[in-house]
Amino acid sequence: MIVIKTPAEIDRMRAAGAIAAEVREQLAMAARPGVTTAELDRLAETSIRRLGGRPGFKGLYGFPASLCISLNREIVHGVPGDRALVAGDLVSMDIGVVYRGFCADTALTVAVGDAPPETNRLIETTEAALADAIEVCRAGNRLGDIGAAVERRASLAGFSVVRDFGGHGIGRKMHEEPWVANFGAPGTGPELVPGMTLALEPMLNAGGSAVRAVDSGGWSVIVTADGSLSAHFEHTVAVTDGAALVLTARGAA
Repeated sequence: MIVIKTPAEIDRMRAAGAIAAEVREQLAMAARPGVTTAELDRLAETSIRRLGGRPGFKGLYGFPASLCISLNREIVHGVPGDRALVAGDLVSMDIGVVYRGFCADTALTVAVGDAPPETNRLIETTEAALADAIEVCRAGNRLGDIGAAVERRASLAGFSVVRDFGGHGIGRKMHEEPWVANFGAPGTGPELVPGMTLALEPMLNAGGSAVRAVDSGGWSVIVTADGSLSAHFEHTVAVTDGAALVLTARGAA
């Protein structure tokens, strides 16, 4: 069931989103050669707690860390460890925050040090796909408009969208209805109405869309089946009568 949020509840989510946005900025600056993924995870947890929240992913479905860190061919659900970043790595970091009973979810992908132009183009296209999704996420449009916007941006750039995973509703729980696909047909699916809160998260692959699961200490990390690079961006948004309210934008609180 899709849960419609009150203005007061959206304000709580915006406060959670402000924490997530600050941590996202810290992580973007900290992802440098020589830093381990475990160190990034500790930074995320320390910062979230210092700002008054708690990590939304730690313990969720048994996940062992506060931050999902996915490298290169990994798409989502990467587990932090002792792997040190090296120049040229593609690092996707997914951040979940719970604050006063409400959740926020955001993600970004960065290149470590110098990266080939095609890697940077994948990052830029994925971020642009998120912007396209946010643009059509407004009352009166349909859920399929979001997926169609992401897929259109990916296709024009020669990239593929991950079809097995996507965005989701969010609120008192990290994952609520509906599932938000990164593909679809315009004008299809449930109508978007004010008070809906969604985590929009395009995941684009440099190669094909097929994925597979790889075990990492008992946790399934999702990777590209063909070994190609993958990028991932995400914002938590609220549907309004006008433009979507981006709850995880810097300065949103």
